[in-house]
Amino acid sequence: MRFAMRTIAQFWWYDLLLPRLGFGRAAARGRADRLTALAHRFHLLAVGLGGLMIKVGQFLSSRLDVLPPQITDELAGLQDEVPPADFPAIRRLAEAELGMPLERAFAAFDEIPVAAASLGQAHRATLAPAGAADAGFADVIVKVQRPDIEQIVAIDLAALRRVARWLDRMRAIRDHVDLPALVEEFARTSRNEIDYLHEAANAERFAEDFDRDPCVRTPRIAWERTTRRVLTLSDVTAIKVNDVAGLRAAGIDPAAVATRFAGVMFTQLFEHGYFHADPHPGNVFVTPGDDASAWRLTFVDFGMMGEVDDELRNGLRRLMIAVAARDGQRLVDSIREVGVLLPSADTTELEKAMAQVFARFGGMGFAQLREVDPREFRDFAEEFGSVVRSLPFQLPESFLLVIRSMSLTSGVCSALNPAFNIWEAVEPFAAQLLRAESGNAARALAGEALDVAAAAVRLPQRFDALVTRIEQGRVTVSTPAVDRRLGHLERLVRRAVSAVLFAGLLVGGALLLPANAPLGIVLMSVSAVPFAHAVLAGRFGRID
Repeated sequence: MRFAMRTIAQFWWYDLLLPRLGFGRAAARGRADRLTALAHRFHLLAVGLGGLMIKVGQFLSSRLDVLPPQITDELAGLQDEVPPADFPAIRRLAEAELGMPLERAFAAFDEIPVAAASLGQAHRATLAPAGAADAGFADVIVKVQRPDIEQIVAIDLAALRRVARWLDRMRAIRDHVDLPALVEEFARTSRNEIDYLHEAANAERFAEDFDRDPCVRTPRIAWERTTRRVLTLSDVTAIKVNDVAGLRAAGIDPAAVATRFAGVMFTQLFEHGYFHADPHPGNVFVTPGDDASAWRLTFVDFGMMGEVDDELRNGLRRLMIAVAARDGQRLVDSIREVGVLLPSADTTELEKAMAQVFARFGGMGFAQLREVDPREFRDFAEEFGSVVRSLPFQLPESFLLVIRSMSLTSGVCSALNPAFNIWEAVEPFAAQLLRAESGNAARALAGEALDVAAAAVRLPQRFDALVTRIEQGRVTVSTPAVDRRLGHLERLVRRAVSAVLFAGLLVGGALLLPANAPLGIVLMSVSAVPFAHAVLAGRFGRID
């Protein structure tokens, strides 16, 4: 809370007050360094506090739609690795959840964790003979929540909600991002991550999707030793997917791993519609087989999963229709329909940017796009980044998980094979998706053509009705943009009047001070009211 208050005070001083006093250029010069320092301080705070704060940093690092790159770049390296909890506390929690001593539930239980995160930690163990017979395996990994993590999460979420309400009262932020909704989205994801029954169900669903694929493996769940706070699953640890030296020592080609890994990830996204949203190297292993070509990819940790639902599919279809028509305005309208843009967005600049993209890259295939100078892509990315961050642009969680999953996939594949080309991996899946949607797109375009024809038929009748209303003096014109301009002008006039009052009261008080000190002090004190209005009006909803 103290960190948030200091950050809000800094924002108010540099981004609101100084520009009002005419020092906007000076404040803007150091903005990048201030944002980087702010993100670094939060990085240290998150590691020190633990709990949800590390998750908050990781969540914010993916919000390229609402945060500048100075913040997202600094937080991108925030790892969920913290000191392990004391084993006696872990033992007490696990025994309370399982309803029996660890010695009865397991034949062996390693007190030193193989991994420790902010919400829980994992230990190697061996099931007791009876449990092993029921499960069909003996060697397991036992994930145990940190003691009191539910109360810590509740406190962290309460603090985040309060900070979001503070920030939401500032118009400059409220018009750009719906912070309370963002916090609730994060809260929903966090509650799922501390429910191990939810994670176990995710693991089984993922396993069913790849049941017939011999190249993909998942751990099996020991349900008799699994509760909401303890998760027991078969030990499938092997070579980390990014361990190039280990892969080569096992006779496995890292470039082949990159190709297969990308294919499996795109299969999840485009075919199954259910995908692993956190495929970082610690969650993906390569399991060697009987020979060098029989290796498999093994996925673990299913706490964060993404799903392409019907609404997202329909939104993507509308986007494809707009892209097929190279219609920037229609594309922006479809983005607004799926909830990416808040209602207050003025999309003029975004439409111009989309028009430039269609003019430069429209109609290009993947092969042609690969030949475009990367510097040109970077320039376009920088331009779009500034346009997007200037708008109340907020990606739904489903979009964010897709972006997170694909960015992690690209990073892992590039580490395995520096020459890896993501376009080659995605091209067959994209072509398949376009073929599947082509019928829907054609029908939608035909429907729009019929709408246009119907409107043309009705046009003479509507024009005649308009002329009649003009003759009767019943025509009214709504001009939201002009109204906004007039409102802004009216606020400027009121602030100018306040500035004049401030100057008059201040000068008058100063002149009266030698002759009538009490009255002079009163006038100079009262001048603070019009000064506050002149400086702050328009920034906070309740002042203006």
